[in-house]
Amino acid sequence: MKINIQKANEYIANHRHQVVNQYRGKLHLLPPIGWMNDPNGFVYFKGEYHLFYQFHPYDSIWGPMHWGHAKSRDLLHWEELPVVLAPSETYDQNGCFSGSALVVDDRLVLIYTGHVEAGEERIETQCIATSKDGIVFDKYVGNPVISQEQIQRIADIADFRDPKMFKYGNIYYTVVASKTADSRGQILLFESTDGFNWQFKSVLLEGNQEEGIMWECPDLFELDGKWVLMISPIEMKRQQYQYWNINSTLVFIGEIDWKIGRFKVEHQHEVDGGLDFYAPQTCVNDTGERYLVAWMQMWNRTIPSHELGHGWSGMMTLPRKLSIKNNCLYQEIPRSLFQQLDVQGKIILSDKEAVLRLENSVRQQQYIRLELEQLGDFELQYAKNEHNQFIKIAYSQKNQILEFSRVGVGYAIKGKEEPYSDTRYMRLTSLNEPFILELARDTNSLELFINGQTMSMTFYEKKFAHDLVLKRENNFIKGCLELYNIS
Repeated sequence: MKINIQKANEYIANHRHQVVNQYRGKLHLLPPIGWMNDPNGFVYFKGEYHLFYQFHPYDSIWGPMHWGHAKSRDLLHWEELPVVLAPSETYDQNGCFSGSALVVDDRLVLIYTGHVEAGEERIETQCIATSKDGIVFDKYVGNPVISQEQIQRIADIADFRDPKMFKYGNIYYTVVASKTADSRGQILLFESTDGFNWQFKSVLLEGNQEEGIMWECPDLFELDGKWVLMISPIEMKRQQYQYWNINSTLVFIGEIDWKIGRFKVEHQHEVDGGLDFYAPQTCVNDTGERYLVAWMQMWNRTIPSHELGHGWSGMMTLPRKLSIKNNCLYQEIPRSLFQQLDVQGKIILSDKEAVLRLENSVRQQQYIRLELEQLGDFELQYAKNEHNQFIKIAYSQKNQILEFSRVGVGYAIKGKEEPYSDTRYMRLTSLNEPFILELARDTNSLELFINGQTMSMTFYEKKFAHDLVLKRENNFIKGCLELYNIS
């Protein structure tokens, strides 16, 4: 393993100068070079947040998976660290796929999926690596720790991946994604007394035919008195305003019967209503706060930073603080962001101006807060250029629907969704007054927060646009628009 890791780290050091920075953000975790996808092993260890991720350093398209690594004290400033996992053994020779991290007896333990392709056969088993310092890891001599013997006929070993390990009481548990024989998603639950020797406990939850042909990247945790199960379904059936991406994200909120290992669903909804959000994973810190981060990209899409030869693809979302409110997963913009804000301007919305035009007001690192005393139809045109192209954020009071669109903005992005659309819609479920909409922009990304709901997207402008326009159908919708530079 050490040779393959050394090779990857040397390649990064020798080629990172070739990466083009034009669309690279400054606030988000990005790969130093190459391809990034799922967050893995998001964990709080010895006073710092560690975030591992799926990584292919040798190209800006998906390839044999390594684990990249970074750490942070505030979830905003990330320190790049060396690669920790690379394909090297018979059980992971074609990739170290997604997994998680947990502190076990002062050691940092990674559990991941070893991926093997043997002719037409695909084998996925769960493996472990350990570290005392959180930097250098050794693969466990007893790997794989969960394999065909434990699952028997309950799942197909070809689609059996993404373990998330946690401790509840005195028992260690791991949830693993798989699918049924008739191609429905399911989550399997395993238990252990020491974190290394595992036994199958139960099928925690299985989906119906409309909830995807395979579930990926599960996360299971307790939050505000409820159990929360997050999954990432493949090909979930599109609903009116939800699940428009070919790979979606879904959260179940409910209770668990630990005697039989079954999840009882009470509420469920899409995790993020935007265009670029997948495989979320959470971390709890030493004060009990839980944060979420996800891959801010989507499968089966063209990615301009790759097509333009910039040498990198993929990024993480901003970490989001989680809670349960009104039976939904409530996501908040990270408070650490506000320590980086410089006031740019504050505009009181008068009843004499239905259209507010702010020229040269858009920045590449920017936070915007729109607060309305009463809610009505409005349209925010962000990063508007001379060709009348812009990011559109529009609200319909009649339908309680928010529209988020990148149609016509910059380089075209194409996907396999049928029909493909660069617009997403989200029904707002909790409309408190005053109405507060927050936007965080970081070069090529926008993350929208509104009453605990979120929408995320990436975009690639051909020319940086500077203007912002706010239109209100009703002049008497009062409030204020605040703009901040993010330093």
